[in-house]
Amino acid sequence: MVHIPRWQSILVILICVLGTLVMIPSFLGHATLESLPDWFPKRQVSLGLDLQGGSHLLLEVDTNAILEEDLNAVLESARSGFRQAQIGYRNLGIRDKAVSVELTDAADIERARKTLQGLSAGALVQNDGPLFTVRSTDVSIIERQKSAVDQSIEIVRRRIDETGTREPIIQRQGRDRIVVQLPGVDDPERIKRLLGKTAKLTFHLLESSQPYAQPGLAPPPGTMVLPSDHPDAAGKSTQYVVRKRVEVAGDRLIDAQPSFQGNEAVVSFRFDGAGARKFGDVTQQHTGEYLAIVLDGKVISAPVIREPILGGSGVISGSFTTQSAKDLSLLLRAGALPAPLLVLEERTVGPSLGIDSIEAGQLSGWIAFTAICAFMIASYGLLGVMADVALAVNMILIGAALALLQASLTLPGIAGIVLTIGMAVDANVLIFERIREEQRGGRTPVSAIDAGYRRAFGTIIDSNLTTLFPAMLMFGFGSGPIKGFAVTITVGIITSMFTSVMLTRLMVVVWLRRWRPSAIPI
Repeated sequence: MVHIPRWQSILVILICVLGTLVMIPSFLGHATLESLPDWFPKRQVSLGLDLQGGSHLLLEVDTNAILEEDLNAVLESARSGFRQAQIGYRNLGIRDKAVSVELTDAADIERARKTLQGLSAGALVQNDGPLFTVRSTDVSIIERQKSAVDQSIEIVRRRIDETGTREPIIQRQGRDRIVVQLPGVDDPERIKRLLGKTAKLTFHLLESSQPYAQPGLAPPPGTMVLPSDHPDAAGKSTQYVVRKRVEVAGDRLIDAQPSFQGNEAVVSFRFDGAGARKFGDVTQQHTGEYLAIVLDGKVISAPVIREPILGGSGVISGSFTTQSAKDLSLLLRAGALPAPLLVLEERTVGPSLGIDSIEAGQLSGWIAFTAICAFMIASYGLLGVMADVALAVNMILIGAALALLQASLTLPGIAGIVLTIGMAVDANVLIFERIREEQRGGRTPVSAIDAGYRRAFGTIIDSNLTTLFPAMLMFGFGSGPIKGFAVTITVGIITSMFTSVMLTRLMVVVWLRRWRPSAIPI
């Protein structure tokens, strides 16, 4: 243990130097950082919500809306399937979370069952004579809800990333809730508006015989009445009669950008290959008709198809401001949410509170560091000084690791660092006490140091592993503050193992070879 290969010594020094270089940018301002050469590392330790200030949102996925949408899809498919199969029916509708329909001719029961069974793989078809019900199974409902929450998390992440927010925390909580933490956000209301929109874009045809809803006149079957997204000066919205069939869905969009057309803010969009072909066919077959562009159940625009649009691109206009055109483009690029999101809880943390937390954490850290350094010097003399140097390097390496990993430093994370300061010298205490015992037993300095490091090494590994395992479990099963605490503890254990065993051993061996003491001052 006393002999250290040259390559190992170079590696230890190199890690310490690189760790210091990586940690330096965290103490520099952005202007100074930009002036540094390109090769210099520029990642800084990212502060969490409780230190930097920002917004905390608790969202709930409206899974009931998903089930209702699925039932509407089954209903439309049943209507279309019965018409193609020429099966007579009546009273087709949604009742008690199921699609029900009654056949007019009992002889069509078998054909109707086959038609309904082909609608959905997760549907349960039951009948009592000519009366059929189609409902989703419990397993398919659970899977659909889980998929919707997973998809919502991904869409929320895309939308927030598009706004340029640094280091957001987005994670599931419970069965159907999502926690969103946005450090440094200065306009939380805009974020809420972006997350509150489902951004489900669809293209429909208006009913050619009755494009506008008329009071007292029911819309034709297979249509729905939707309001305009832009009310007039009196606050009234035009009511459109829109065919329920979706001609082209917004999930075929591959790009959307804000632009200007005739000094008016618009949103230009572009479809993928399949979407472009479908959009081209629709505009070619229905030239002269109205095409309704529907966003979240409201008609943004309903222009006349004057000529076929075969290029797969188009423009959405509708009294947009520059900011609203940017926001709509962002929503369309990120994709539509599978269900609406409800804001259950909102908290805003001011930057002044974060500054107080940082100052309190720094003070506690300096007090702990000073007390431990004094204790180590008083207990182990020169070797204690070496342990203190290793402890300072350990703090630098923890900061460098957090900067490289871009892990957010939170208040529990600071608590983890303070705890790590005390744990970091455990290995040195074990080694130095073992060296003291060996020297009392009559060993020479070289033999005592060799035996101290060799015999204490197994105990050091065991004690650190017993701490590392719970920290990893906290990271795996915990959330938010628990994860922040687990990250700093885990990083601290790894770096303290390096500094306590490798760095202090290098310093002790260098001192031993240079001064060749007759006794160890311990």
